[in-house]
Amino acid sequence: MTEAAPSTGSTPPVDRAARILLTLAAVAVAFAAADTYVVVLALPDMMTASGLGLDELQRAAPIVSGFLLGYVAVLPLVGRIADLRGRRPVLVGSLVLFAVGSVVTAAADGLGPMVVGRFLQGVGGGGLVPATLALVADLWPPRRRGVPLGIVGAVQELGSVVGPLYGAAVLAFADWRAIFWLNCAAGLVLAAAIAASGRPRSSAHPTRSSAHPTRSSRREAIETPSSPPVERRGLRRAAERGTSRSPKRVETPPPDLVGALLAVLAVTALALAIAQPAPLRDDVEIGTLFLPVVGELRWTTPIALITYALFAAFIARELTARRPLVAMRAWPATARAVDLTGALLLAVVLGCVIVAFASADPEHSVVSPAAPWLLAVAAGAAVAFVLRQRTAKAPLIPRGTLRERPAWGALVVSFFVGGALIAALVDVPFFARLTEHRDSQLAAALVLVEFLIAIPVGAVVGGYATRWIRPGWIAAGGMALASGCFVVMAGWERDALSHPSSVVALALAGFGFGLAVAPVNAALLDATPPPTHGIASALVVVARMVGMLVGISALTSWGLRAYHAAVEDIPPLSELCPDSATACKAYNGALIDAGIVQLSTVFTGAAVCAGIAAVAAAVLLSGRRGERAVESS
Repeated sequence: MTEAAPSTGSTPPVDRAARILLTLAAVAVAFAAADTYVVVLALPDMMTASGLGLDELQRAAPIVSGFLLGYVAVLPLVGRIADLRGRRPVLVGSLVLFAVGSVVTAAADGLGPMVVGRFLQGVGGGGLVPATLALVADLWPPRRRGVPLGIVGAVQELGSVVGPLYGAAVLAFADWRAIFWLNCAAGLVLAAAIAASGRPRSSAHPTRSSAHPTRSSRREAIETPSSPPVERRGLRRAAERGTSRSPKRVETPPPDLVGALLAVLAVTALALAIAQPAPLRDDVEIGTLFLPVVGELRWTTPIALITYALFAAFIARELTARRPLVAMRAWPATARAVDLTGALLLAVVLGCVIVAFASADPEHSVVSPAAPWLLAVAAGAAVAFVLRQRTAKAPLIPRGTLRERPAWGALVVSFFVGGALIAALVDVPFFARLTEHRDSQLAAALVLVEFLIAIPVGAVVGGYATRWIRPGWIAAGGMALASGCFVVMAGWERDALSHPSSVVALALAGFGFGLAVAPVNAALLDATPPPTHGIASALVVVARMVGMLVGISALTSWGLRAYHAAVEDIPPLSELCPDSATACKAYNGALIDAGIVQLSTVFTGAAVCAGIAAVAAAVLLSGRRGERAVESS
């Protein structure tokens, strides 16, 4: 049985404002997750718009890897900023950056701007996850945070189901650019809603006495990221007087409507400068706005100069407004506290690893041809990062953040969960296309829905179960179930998908993955100090994404070796079909069997990864819940 955080006082209920804020953040996470899968359908049209042919898929890889690079490499920095500046500013900033990236992508007329837009989308979309997970830890006590963590995990995984459907619906009525224009609108609406939502009351860290705060409880009240600065100053004065009297209420200045207007105008001008719509460009009078002032440089057109002026006006407004949309005046202090050098070194490590594995051709190697020097650079940057961690006055990852076994154990578990999960995401549709649905890509993709739809269900159940069962046991049980299902899938024959047992195997595998989502996050948050929940949540997401990249490269390479070995054992065509040299069902069937051998090998590797994750969860996440949170407060 799990143990709640010891406290002599009662835990106040989570208020309505907290639930509204979490709902908005969860919707934002789901929307950003859906965008990851939307591109799968829009990629052919995006390639054509960027001047690439459909046979140049390798050159189009940066459209996908650019998003991954932004999502993963900058995530630790965003997580640390969430610890220093608070969760709400990071959520709003991430959504705004996601919207700007959507504008750049939608208006792009070449591969370069498109990759830049996708990178910005990745940074914005990735920043939502750790800020939301840390927000849950701020607002819910350890014993009760499993359910909201499960909900966040559920909506994130639900994005993988909704994303393709959303993309297909938009593409049925408009072109690919409409997807990103809608992303921009949704991102700005969610950012405004989160910024305008009420300030919730935190019930995550009950103190020992409300009448006479101890030194640790005073520090906790002062350092809580979700508390506004005015409230923290009032709490500090109250703590110094030895009472918990609420601070004097200070009138809040009105929202910066002028800044909002300048931001909208600047983004609109940027979109026009990039897209240069033909009806406007070809107009006799309006078209002069798109004529370069200097040579043929399109970024010297009048509309581009107007864009620069609007952004400059927006920055000036944010630096002087009483209640700015973006707290730019605090940026210098944040930059000094964040350890940008450490963040840059870690970004280099992650970036090199991503490129080394994401651009690999698994048929020839697990890593890309440039991997030797990429991994060498990553190793050098990793050594420099470790030295920086030890010597910096305020390192990127505060000392002691991952000291507890469940804290670093959550990263290990997430890495192997990612390695196993990617096998299902990629190879289940591949198996369906190879065997049951050879003529329908859509029908093959729908087979994966049987797996994906069970993940959110498992996430909610796993989160609810943390109220009574240790997180490590729940995660271990879920990953053991997934491992067993992969073993079953490794034994599938050609007609496997025609039997109801395949639906059961896929659903149980998805349910098992879902069971592990909330417990892993709960174990991490319980084992790390509250002021580091943002960076800790970022690291667990990074571990899972890196596991997915390494897993897909390693498992696919292993499977292709098995495929080539199986092909070598196929008798010659003249022996199988001596009467026909062009149409040979026996030979085609043998090739299908070789493909099944390849996928069986991948599923076996995924079973091993899931099994390792199960053992790691049982051994490493077995710390007592709530102890670390209370000790650090």
